Amino acid sequence: MKINQTINTNSETICLPDTKFPRIVIIGGGFAGLALVKKLKHKELQVVLFDKNNFHQFQPLFYQVATSALEPDSIVFPFRKQINGYKNVLFRLAEVEEIQPSSNTLITSKGKIHYDYLVLATGTTTNFFGMDSVAENSLGMKDIRDSLNIRHMMLQNLEEAAITCDEEERDSLTNFVIVGGGPAGVEMAGALAEFCKYILPKDYPEYPSSIMKIYLVEANNMLLSTMSDKASTKTLKYLKDLNVKVLFNESVSDYDGSQVTTKSGKTILAKNLIWTAGVKGLFPKGIDEKNIVKGNRIKTDDNLKVEGYENIFAIGDIAAIITEETPKGHPQVAQTAIQQGKYLGDTILKLINDEPIKPFEYRDKGSLATVGKRKAVADLGKFKFAGYFAWLLWSIIHLLSISGFRNRLMVGFNWAVSYFTYEKSNRLIIRDFKPKSSINHTNK
Repeated sequence: MKINQTINTNSETICLPDTKFPRIVIIGGGFAGLALVKKLKHKELQVVLFDKNNFHQFQPLFYQVATSALEPDSIVFPFRKQINGYKNVLFRLAEVEEIQPSSNTLITSKGKIHYDYLVLATGTTTNFFGMDSVAENSLGMKDIRDSLNIRHMMLQNLEEAAITCDEEERDSLTNFVIVGGGPAGVEMAGALAEFCKYILPKDYPEYPSSIMKIYLVEANNMLLSTMSDKASTKTLKYLKDLNVKVLFNESVSDYDGSQVTTKSGKTILAKNLIWTAGVKGLFPKGIDEKNIVKGNRIKTDDNLKVEGYENIFAIGDIAAIITEETPKGHPQVAQTAIQQGKYLGDTILKLINDEPIKPFEYRDKGSLATVGKRKAVADLGKFKFAGYFAWLLWSIIHLLSISGFRNRLMVGFNWAVSYFTYEKSNRLIIRDFKPKSSINHTNK
C-alpha cells in the first residue's frame, strides 16, 4: 500500500493511505460529525475524521458526571471503536489550526493534509460574553473535563466547609450559582438539589442540608425559553419544590471567585459558579470573516455549503442557515446536528455524481428536559406534558442515544440503582481541583 506523507514546519507528518477516491475531511466528532461519518461509511470515498480528543462525548449527560451520578467513561466512546469496520474511514488525533482554501489544505498541530471536500463540525465553546473575571473564576460545562472539574470543585468545597469554623466561609463554600435557565442549567440545578436533599444529610451530618443553597440565574423572565409556556411553568414549580432559588431578569456582571454580582446590584456569596448561559462557535482560522454571524457561527446556504466556497461545508452548532423562517439559524441541539450530518452525507454523494440536490429541511422532533427523578417536561408537537411519563421518555431516548452497548448498560445500571436508593456512589476526589484564577496567579 502506498502512503501519502505531508510535512509541516516541524517536519512532523500525517500519513494517509493512497487513494483514487475523493477525500472528505471532517473536523469534529460530535453528533454532527459522527452522523456524517456513518452516512459515508463503505462508500467510494476516503473519509478522514479529525478531533483533538480520541473520543465522542455525550454532552446531554455531562451534568450527571458533574453531580457524581455517572462516571465519565460511561458517556464517552473511543472514535476508533466507533469506526471499527468502516474500511474507508480514518481517524487522526490532532487539532486543526488553519484552513487554506486556495490550496485545499489544512494545517494541524501534527502536520498538513490535502482535502477534496472539507466539513466543519467543530461545535461550540462556552461564551462568557467578554467577562474575564467570570471566565477565570467559574466553570462551563462543554467538555467532559469541565464535568469532572465541577465534581471535584463541589466535593472539595463541601469538605472544606466541614472543616472551617467561619460561618461566612462555610456559606460561600456550600452555595452554588448556576447561570442560564436553558436545559443544561435547569438539569444541573435539579441534580444539585437532589444531591443536597438526599446525599448531603448522610455524608455531612455536621451541618443541616439547608446550608447548601442553589441559585439559578436567568436573564429572561422564563425558564426553557425555547420550549412551551407549560414546560417553563412546570419546570419552575419542580425547581421550587426542590428549594432552588430562581432569579429571573437577572444577569451576572462580575465574579471574583467568592462573590457573585448581578447587574441589578445583588450579591451572592458562592465559591461554586457554573456557567451555562451561552455558547459561541469554535473553528480554525481561515474562513472569510464576512461569513461569520452572531454567536461566532458560520453562515451557510441551504445546502450547508459555506458561502463563497465550493467545497467547504459546516454542520451542527456552528452552522447557521439564515432565512426569513430561521433568522437566527436552526436550534443548536443534538437533533439538528444529527439531521444535518445525515443530509450532508447524501448531498456530498449527489454532488460527486452530478445529481440534483434538495435544500436542508429541519424536522423538529420535539424537546425534553428533566428536573430530577420522575420530574421532566416534554414538548412533542401538539402534545405537551410533564411528570413521570415525560421523565421516562427522556430516560429511554437518552439511554438509546448513548454510543456503545457497554456504556448503555453502565448508565442504565446506575440509573436503576439511583431510582430505588437515590444513591450517587461516585463521590471520589481523585485529583485536586484548582481554579483557573489560582493557576494563572501561580504562573505569573
